[in-house]
Amino acid sequence: MVVKIVENNEFKDIPIKEGEMFLLPANTPHSPCRFADTIGLVMERKRPEGSLDRMRWYCKKGNHPEPTMIREEVFHCVDLGIQLKPIIQKWQSDEESRRCGKCGAIEDPK
Repeated sequence: MVVKIVENNEFKDIPIKEGEMFLLPANTPHSPCRFADTIGLVMERKRPEGSLDRMRWYCKKGNHPEPTMIREEVFHCVDLGIQLKPIIQKWQSDEESRRCGKCGAIEDPK
């Protein structure tokens, strides 16, 4: 699998090979990407009451010199399996929410 992160205002891919473990530093924007026909185990801490998670989308079409955020959803996470679906569906169904404020490009829904 690969964990895509934002570190020092740059995108970076962290490959995690079979049998390896990776500890993601706190408050690091990330996107785990598992390959087809693989299994991955993600261990998460129990979130303290009042803590906030963020879901971010970045512009990939504008050739920006640094990560450029298009949208951010902030929420208290209780159950990722239930809470992420409506946030993702909103992103996919609302073209205007996918428009980059800097370059005007509209990101793909997936």
